[in-house]
Amino acid sequence: MSAIRTLLFSAATITAVAGAAFAQTDWPDQTVNVIIGASPGGDTDFNARTFARYFEQVTGTSMVITNMPGGGATIATTAVRDAAPDGSTILFGHTGHLIVTEVSGLADYGIDDFEICCIPAVDQGAVFVTSAQSGITSVEDLVKRTNDDPDAVIYGTEFGGYSHLQGLLFMNETGADMRLVDTGSAAEKIASLLGGRVHVAGIAYGAVQDYHESGQMVVLGQPNAERNPLLGDIPTFAEQGVDFVMNNPYIIAFPKGTDEAIVERMAEIAAEISDMPEYAADLEQGFRQPVLSYGHEESIELLSTLRDNYMQYRDALQSSR
Repeated sequence: MSAIRTLLFSAATITAVAGAAFAQTDWPDQTVNVIIGASPGGDTDFNARTFARYFEQVTGTSMVITNMPGGGATIATTAVRDAAPDGSTILFGHTGHLIVTEVSGLADYGIDDFEICCIPAVDQGAVFVTSAQSGITSVEDLVKRTNDDPDAVIYGTEFGGYSHLQGLLFMNETGADMRLVDTGSAAEKIASLLGGRVHVAGIAYGAVQDYHESGQMVVLGQPNAERNPLLGDIPTFAEQGVDFVMNNPYIIAFPKGTDEAIVERMAEIAAEISDMPEYAADLEQGFRQPVLSYGHEESIELLSTLRDNYMQYRDALQSSR
């Protein structure tokens, strides 16, 4: 995990175009269709809509958000992959949509089949939570229970998706032998936790903050290399002696063959947006997310490293399908 940590935290904000002239293109010259493989209301939808609002402010051109959930985001990624490479359609997704789906076999394509533009934001708001009724209050407690009885702890996830991989990495680093069950989306995970059907889940803190503060859920830790200060006093797993670091970069990608000038121009716009204090305030308010962005070349490097690292879990992910 050290390579990932180095790439993710080498700088607060990295751009591929610092000090460079704007890319020579008239783009955007028409409304841009932004396709996301998630339902309205979640963290991906929030990040896409927040970015779109500032994109229009910077460029004067609007973005239309099209939600295409289902198939582990393959419906959305296929739509963008097959779209005309004219700059009118982009994908706003994350590593679960463009890397984990390939690793798990949900898709027979990946980042190499798109023009990766940039990483406009990184989800650093994920936490692992347990239901209060489970009685699990620490990583040590969780590991002990699974050592005593491998079926004692149930981890709710979405098979073949990002949270599935989170669970596998967590078990690999802690030695916990949890039983994984497919609960579905974040909303369904929350319902399963509150209903006592699962004991543990990886989820965005913004989605469970009220349950945590009311005592209905217990937060075990955050999988960040360093504490996200917007999460308060929640410790990292590294602080607890567990080498579990897993952030989820959001990705802007175009169909393969899109003009390089368009891709570079979007990266420039994303860098400009990331420098806006009001954008930072919106991310903080929405999902306890600090600003962290990457330019064109850095994004490709980071995503390629993540893909290589996740490939070691290919058999485990695919065996669940």
